[in-house]
Amino acid sequence: MARIFAYIVHKVGVADDSATELVAAAKKIDPAASPTAIVTGCGADLDAVCSTLRSSYSEVWKIAHETLAYPNAELIRKALVKVLPQGSILLVAHEHFGIDLAPGLSIKLNSTFVSDVLVIEGVDGVTLRVVRQEFGGQVSTHVRCDISSGAVITVRPGAFKPLESAPASGSVVDKSSEIGVLVARRRYLETVVAEAGDVDITKHSVLVSIGRGIQEKDNVAIAQELADALGAAVSCSRPVVDAKWLEKSRQVGTSGKTVKPKVYLACGISGAFQHLAGIKGNPFIVAINKNPKAPIFQVADVGIVDDLLEFLPEFTNKVREMRTVSAK
Repeated sequence: MARIFAYIVHKVGVADDSATELVAAAKKIDPAASPTAIVTGCGADLDAVCSTLRSSYSEVWKIAHETLAYPNAELIRKALVKVLPQGSILLVAHEHFGIDLAPGLSIKLNSTFVSDVLVIEGVDGVTLRVVRQEFGGQVSTHVRCDISSGAVITVRPGAFKPLESAPASGSVVDKSSEIGVLVARRRYLETVVAEAGDVDITKHSVLVSIGRGIQEKDNVAIAQELADALGAAVSCSRPVVDAKWLEKSRQVGTSGKTVKPKVYLACGISGAFQHLAGIKGNPFIVAINKNPKAPIFQVADVGIVDDLLEFLPEFTNKVREMRTVSAK
């Protein structure tokens, strides 16, 4: 079996939650695999991430370079081509950076590319069997691909639960000297922080999140009533913002905010990867959707197939009833 690597995204010295999920994905490809983490960047933040990853990976490859202070996919592709062994399998989280990095990298490595993988069924010889979704998640596609020359695979965040195993005690290997000179045609300018709204959804441990299934602006009040009863906040997916039913500061996803609640109620949300990529920390996800084939059920801990406009008011009344009883 080819050697398996995982490219780890990090920010301010903290590894993305997908770091442990990629270990689980690697084990689905090869149960005996001991994947190697690859981290790029510079300075103390890079060292901090490498140190943290030693508890999940037996080996961590560190690539330090001042031009990698901001994750530029063009530069990182050039660095990875120089350090990855021929025929390697590289796993990357399927979020905005991974989507930028992975396709071009597979071309440079002359290897197979598979995107947005939800399920890894296993390997038959040199054939990898995976499941991904198409047509907005309405169709699950079973894909067979030849990995004899290696593969670059993007894995949907949240699709693979972190394994409960004894912590590793990995070593950090500095690969910085192997990448040579890095020059890119694009460069980092600045980070524009989104304006804060009336409610900071990143600070709440419980979120009632609504999607297109809420149907119209007046129905947002139904979700707000449930949120008030739970002591939660209302968040949303992009269609709700596009329809101007809620402000941009309430949006969860790749083009919105990243949240780490303990409980996430997905109400009328299909579960596209752009939305799920904004949910971190492996919260307890409750999905309510009248479409039993909605992709959100693939990652939900509890799935409820029902009309949310009928279900939410009943749920709200039950929460209020329970709170009244507990207060007596």
